[in-house]
Amino acid sequence: MLTPTGEIVMAARARGGAAAAFNVITVEHAEAIVTGAEAAGRPVILQISENAVRFHHGRLAPIAAAAVAVARASTVPVALHLDHVECAELLDEAAPNGFGSVMYDASRMSYADNVAATAAAAARCRALGLWVESELGEVGGKDGAHAPGVRTDPDEAAAYVAATGVDALAVAVGSAHAMRERTARLDHELIARLRAAVPVPLVLHGSSGVPDGELTAAVSGGMAKINIGTALNTAFTAAVRATLAGRPELVDPRKYLTPARIAMADTVTAALRLLTPL
Repeated sequence: MLTPTGEIVMAARARGGAAAAFNVITVEHAEAIVTGAEAAGRPVILQISENAVRFHHGRLAPIAAAAVAVARASTVPVALHLDHVECAELLDEAAPNGFGSVMYDASRMSYADNVAATAAAAARCRALGLWVESELGEVGGKDGAHAPGVRTDPDEAAAYVAATGVDALAVAVGSAHAMRERTARLDHELIARLRAAVPVPLVLHGSSGVPDGELTAAVSGGMAKINIGTALNTAFTAAVRATLAGRPELVDPRKYLTPARIAMADTVTAALRLLTPL
């Protein structure tokens, strides 16, 4: 069932857990994520990033329509989230295409420009009924808040949320995007300080590189939404490689996409059981 993102996040937070959000690139991703959520019996968030939209020839509607259809057919609550949006025009496409939330990403900008752009985007999105997440980035850092070694300052984060009016904040506490090995170590003392300072739910990006114990400690410390992407792609690609290595004559994509979809679903089930209490 298609459900607003904010409802899923706040319900998980109220139970002492976190909502898990998984990146969708293909229809197989969406199907696998929801299959994994149904096996776990937990709500889930489907995320489509601006980069994924670019992969689909810059057209959001087709992949969004597929994700919405998968969500509506699900036996568990499923939200649709438009992630890492830098193009302001794309924000206007979110609500008409079934999204309940957006993450507006101005983290490459200076602090002052980030605040101004995010406040404008938040007002624009709220008028459309969307829940808004943003990211407080490194001043001048091309990799934003998740550049290596960057950390979010609690006082600055509190001021940023007050100035922008966002509903959730992605913070830098030691994770990084696109990690393929689970070796990240999080700053749990900083997470606790951020949770005390910031009134809105905290979001952890780059969670594929974070070990289970670090993730559960982060959730206990105050993280309310956990984003996972690379872990699914790793499972997908490994399954495809293994299938084709064993059967190099295959040309029917269904024969190698089926085990890939199963591998992603299993990854989702394990993550949801870890992060989201019943």
